Amino acid sequence: MATIEECRAALEKLSDNMQRAEGDARTAAALDRSVSCHITDLDVTFAGRMTGGRIHVHETLQGPPREKAQIRLSMTGDDLIALVGGELHFAKAWSSGRVKLHAGVRDLLLLRKLL
Repeated sequence: MATIEECRAALEKLSDNMQRAEGDARTAAALDRSVSCHITDLDVTFAGRMTGGRIHVHETLQGPPREKAQIRLSMTGDDLIALVGGELHFAKAWSSGRVKLHAGVRDLLLLRKLL
């Protein structure tokens, strides 16, 4: 099982990847939205903001998110690490329910270019 530190590092790596995105993916990465990522097996939520092509984690909270972020992810720590590492395909994980993504329709259409 992944640790909180490994999950935070995976989010940093995702943020770095977003900053290097090009084309349509760069447009999607440039969104300015509140974001949360609930790691279900650790019952920890990373909350922050996606802005300037990066994810900025402002706080790590015990339990589910306290506020409803504009973009909300939920998954196990191992799945987060596998997604960021390229070992797990987002669409397959999302369609099977391993990863949950909640966002407005417009944001979902843009975010699919990142994934």
